[in-house]
Amino acid sequence: MTGTGTGPGTPTKGVTLRLLDKADKEIVKLDRAIVGAVYKFQHEFRKNPEAGGFDLKQLKGHDRLWSARVNREYRALLLRLAGDDWLLVSVKHRGHVHRNLDRLTYGINQVTGAIEYVDLQVVEEGVLRPTAPTAQASPAEPSPALPPALSPPPTELRPETEPRPAAEPGPAAEPGPAAEPGPAAEPGPAAEPGPVADDEARLFSEFTAEQLADLGVAEPLIPIVLKLTTDDELLGLAEYAPRHTGEVLLRLRDGVPYDQVMQQVTDPLTGRRDDGAREPVDTDDWQTAVERSQTVVITDDASLQSIIEEGDFGRWKVFLHPTQEKLVHRAYSGPARVSGGPGTGKTIVALHRVKHLVDRLPPGHTKPVLLTTFNRNLAADLRTRLMSLGGPETLARVDITHVDQLATRVVSESAPGSGKRRIDDAQALLEWRQLLLETGENRWDAEFLSDEWNQVILGQAVASRSEYFRARRAGRGRSVTRPDRAEIWQLAERFTQRLEVSGLETYRQVAERAAQLEIARRHKIEERRKRQEENAGPGNIHAESGTGAWLRHRYRHIVVDEAQDLSPAHWKMLRAMAPQEPDDLFLVGDTHQRIYDNQVTLGSLGVHIRGRSARLTLSYRTTHEILKSATHLLDGTDYDDLDGGTDNLGGYRSVLHGMRPWLRGAESWDGELDLVAEQVRAWHHVARESVAVCVPTNDMADDVVGRLARRGIVATKITSDGPKGGEGVHVGTMYRFKGLEYRCMIIAGVSEGKVPRSSVDAWESTDKTRHQRELRRARSLLFVAATRARDALVITWSGEPSRFLRPLRAPGANG
Repeated sequence: MTGTGTGPGTPTKGVTLRLLDKADKEIVKLDRAIVGAVYKFQHEFRKNPEAGGFDLKQLKGHDRLWSARVNREYRALLLRLAGDDWLLVSVKHRGHVHRNLDRLTYGINQVTGAIEYVDLQVVEEGVLRPTAPTAQASPAEPSPALPPALSPPPTELRPETEPRPAAEPGPAAEPGPAAEPGPAAEPGPAAEPGPVADDEARLFSEFTAEQLADLGVAEPLIPIVLKLTTDDELLGLAEYAPRHTGEVLLRLRDGVPYDQVMQQVTDPLTGRRDDGAREPVDTDDWQTAVERSQTVVITDDASLQSIIEEGDFGRWKVFLHPTQEKLVHRAYSGPARVSGGPGTGKTIVALHRVKHLVDRLPPGHTKPVLLTTFNRNLAADLRTRLMSLGGPETLARVDITHVDQLATRVVSESAPGSGKRRIDDAQALLEWRQLLLETGENRWDAEFLSDEWNQVILGQAVASRSEYFRARRAGRGRSVTRPDRAEIWQLAERFTQRLEVSGLETYRQVAERAAQLEIARRHKIEERRKRQEENAGPGNIHAESGTGAWLRHRYRHIVVDEAQDLSPAHWKMLRAMAPQEPDDLFLVGDTHQRIYDNQVTLGSLGVHIRGRSARLTLSYRTTHEILKSATHLLDGTDYDDLDGGTDNLGGYRSVLHGMRPWLRGAESWDGELDLVAEQVRAWHHVARESVAVCVPTNDMADDVVGRLARRGIVATKITSDGPKGGEGVHVGTMYRFKGLEYRCMIIAGVSEGKVPRSSVDAWESTDKTRHQRELRRARSLLFVAATRARDALVITWSGEPSRFLRPLRAPGANG
């Protein structure tokens, strides 16, 4: 063999070991002891691949594929890219390394220019003959099946008869570049799945092999692709295939036109000459190809361990999909938005965008980048993740805070020591009810007045009776006359006085005040700039603004996570905090997950995203089966896109496969608690902290914690500050699970009158628009809860099941 070493046992210099995307997903499924052996292997291999203990061998019939001993039972498969540059592509049981060597294909894709590796034997047996054992299976390799669960009654949804083992928890990166097999391994004929299907039954019968190859589909897989007849087979193939291949096929199956798939998925990965033709790919240039491939160089012992043990985030720190990478590094002329369903990687894109913006900053000690989100728990999680992604150097240049904390800071700078106690919307509603009780007012209910005050009076910064008479109320549903407005304004004034006397203020009031302060600050900045231009001089940059800070924008770049939950006041504040320049605001969110009643049109608030929006469609958090059920919960409901249009989940799907959700009913809440406890106990193979129980109310959460305790199961309740303790099953209300994820999830109490709550229907006769909005919010809350599950989902109720479950309970709903 060639190399810089002089013989066995002689250390080589400059050894590079890379990890191919998807190889880590295979490794993580192995027994923990074997994973530990892989860690040790990579450490020693980087020091000296020629050490005798590795038994390094070139595989027969292959010019680049080698195997090396990991331990007694397992061997690593590696591509030798050049000299001492190695790419780890697989870890196999030694009994399977030398079987079917003609089925191992690898090479450089002629379209994308990236390296790909495919084990055709595993693909054929896992996809076309899913009930047969794959080439990876052996007595020494236990498969990662889901833990046992209770069998549902015959009338309810059942798991598949022979469920394929679910992928290990955690989203993988989005499908990425594919590669074409090189001459080193000619693929043999694809395995026959049995009787040949009619062309009509084949999923991709309308496409030729040449068309698929031109899209960058891995050529060894094309004969298999053309035989696929079911979505289950397609999803199985996507799990094994190179990521770019999987994305192309899923887009085509979703009905996206061929030319559009070429333009949106394939063309961004290819170079173009001035005449529009593709740059040719040198299929012998492996050093160039590796730069185009989804690989990571293992530079130290912690690198591989981070990818394997940090789950989804560990992978996404290094394996960004080209579409995501494009969004992260693109230069935007103004505010930009990324949308997508749960698990599509929106937050990961936001974090990488922050790091990208910081990397482009000139040296300094300020924090010109703001990373913000809706609540304290999410902000804390963002801080932890950004530290893991970029380290202390990145963190030192970023201000990470939740949006209400930011508003409080602005107001405190203007009026320090106000001493008022801040209350949320729920507490403010109680104050409205008490006011109406004390005044004997019965024409208006507290919910309507609270909503009118929040959305119209505070939302539009209405400061006087005459302004309220002119205020817009589009979409508010219930119409009001001029005399009505006079009465409402009088009540709003009394409510404001009530809060003042009690030493209270709402977070929405603080946000609106902060917005007005920042808008005033921006106006002063603009006026000073105009004077400087007129006087042709720099002026005094240290002149103080009304807030007591230097007269300049607080931030240069602002990145917002969970954008759908921010109020109009929040957006006005944020817009004023950064200059209207390229790369000023970057937003990620999904209106299908809006769980607070904040209806906004960004354009009307000065945040113009038209032409700078993108949508992610592939989920890597949860399985296809759970995702399908979750999206059914939104059937027939329209959602906005934050900019006056509508949004949808068209093309939203998962590449993971597993068991269908189970629906369980009980006669009483007490009986339902028994079902919950039995189900948690059945998941005894899963770490307790990876199991969660979600319920509609706090009292129900307390009931669950108590019942689990009586069954000897440790549980911890999730509060506004996160889980009370570090151990046990996590239990909380649906609101508390925003941004979290678990291997196994139970949503309990999904009964009519609880989900949605019975009071919502009172709006149907008096305010149909409000009624529909509240139903939509309740659906979103249930949707968010369902999509926290990664491997297994159970939904329970007592008495009458929620109306939202009807699509799931219909015959064949999940077939």
